[in-house]
Amino acid sequence: MSTMKDLIGQPEEELRFSFEQLSREIYEIKSELRVSRKLDKPHELKEKKKTRARILTALNKQKAKK
Repeated sequence: MSTMKDLIGQPEEELRFSFEQLSREIYEIKSELRVSRKLDKPHELKEKKKTRARILTALNKQKAKK
């Protein structure tokens, strides 16, 4: 799990890449849930969503500084 301090120090391109990667993973987990109605690790979905929100927050803070 990434903390805000770690994310704020990262370059914008890296944050955008992480955001896209997490979005794909969340999509895959949701697709698996729709098909099988069961997840092997249901806690991962919640963690990934929180991390994605942290990344968006870090990106918005960087934009505000400019």
